[in-house]
Amino acid sequence: MPPYSSILTLFYRLAPMRHSKGYGSFFRWIAVAAATLTAFPGSAHACRTSVSPKFEDVSFADVVVIGRVNNYRIIRDEVFRKRMRASPNLSAQMRKMYEDPKQGFISDYARFDIQVEQVLIGQARRKLSVTWDNSTFAEPNQMTSGRYLIALRRPSSASPPLRGPSATILASPDPNALTLLQAPCSRAFIYDAESEEARTLQTILHAQQK
Repeated sequence: MPPYSSILTLFYRLAPMRHSKGYGSFFRWIAVAAATLTAFPGSAHACRTSVSPKFEDVSFADVVVIGRVNNYRIIRDEVFRKRMRASPNLSAQMRKMYEDPKQGFISDYARFDIQVEQVLIGQARRKLSVTWDNSTFAEPNQMTSGRYLIALRRPSSASPPLRGPSATILASPDPNALTLLQAPCSRAFIYDAESEEARTLQTILHAQQK
């Protein structure tokens, strides 16, 4: 039998109305409910392994900026937790998991603001509020301050292809907000602005604009 993550990936690719408000919420809940079968304390892993990013995937970005990250926080899916705790057939062990404030689930996501200093691709306001639903592993609880090169995409845009053996792909938590560019099972496109990776990405973007 294929792993749950592969089944869920196929489920989302075949769901024709996954971006509508009602159906998107339903599909997202179904995916999360199945994914909790593989949840472990303190984790929200959606991929078994992580693979190296392909920098050329930056071509999938709608917006690329250099700026500072502020107000980073994890948004817990409290609706899902409450719904699961209300189940009359929930075991004591599972109830404890859903009540644990340190227990992460793959429907949790990160939200943060970007104070934009430079726009490399697309159009962006001076301040952006964006989401990050990490398809690879749990989102970090904190993000250090500093200048980053950040690639973003609209939820309705094409996303980079699967790079690893499996992934759980959920509907975007906020269809009206830009989200961090990331190929499933690879790292997200957020790099220290002074890093070698950021310089490589700027070189690729410059070549694409010629």
